[in-house]
Amino acid sequence: MTAFEYKEKRSANVALLHGLGRASLSMAYLANRLQRAGYSPCNISYPSHKHPVKKLAMDFVLPAIEQCFRYGSEPIHFVTHSLGGIIVRQLAASKANIKIGRVVMLAPPNGGSEVVDTLSKWPFFGAVNGPAGKELGTSENDLPRSLGPAPFEVGIIAGNRTINPLLSKMIEGENDGRMSIENTKLEGMAAFLVLPVSHPLIMLDRRVAEQTIHFLEHGLFQKSPSAS
Repeated sequence: MTAFEYKEKRSANVALLHGLGRASLSMAYLANRLQRAGYSPCNISYPSHKHPVKKLAMDFVLPAIEQCFRYGSEPIHFVTHSLGGIIVRQLAASKANIKIGRVVMLAPPNGGSEVVDTLSKWPFFGAVNGPAGKELGTSENDLPRSLGPAPFEVGIIAGNRTINPLLSKMIEGENDGRMSIENTKLEGMAAFLVLPVSHPLIMLDRRVAEQTIHFLEHGLFQKSPSAS
């Protein structure tokens, strides 16, 4: 039995958080799959390119969660893409008044993004990606590495395919076109899986959806021939 294993009835509440520059529509496929599996998904939009991560977490995502679930006694699970994973870590670090259940992070920049390291020096970067984008570098002073280990049960799915070879040239080793596989990992994670998907499209993959639901139900990923 792990420290996070539930002894109570499984919670059906799942909040979905999209990535940087995206909207809730990008998570609609996963929300639909979760609903069909018996969950109650809340697919949240937030202005990811307009504010720093802490403000996004506390002033936009937290009120949306409150509106969806009314702070019931059951845990709230999360399924996140990219920046969405950092938002959940920020909620935990800020001691938000919610009980975080299981978390599935898709392509999260937990160790920062090498692409941000390179492109953030360019004048247009801030205009396109906003304050939150500029916080996602790989140094010890950047936000992802300052939030600490996972204080919740988390499974991480990384991709090892790219649809942007130019960005991939900025990254050493296997990557998804935005960050290395190594930088998706987080100290304290309960499970880790690599699938042949790219960063922008990971949330639309059938295998990712199946593995996400499996982790929410069992706290681990299902062994798959396509996983590494």
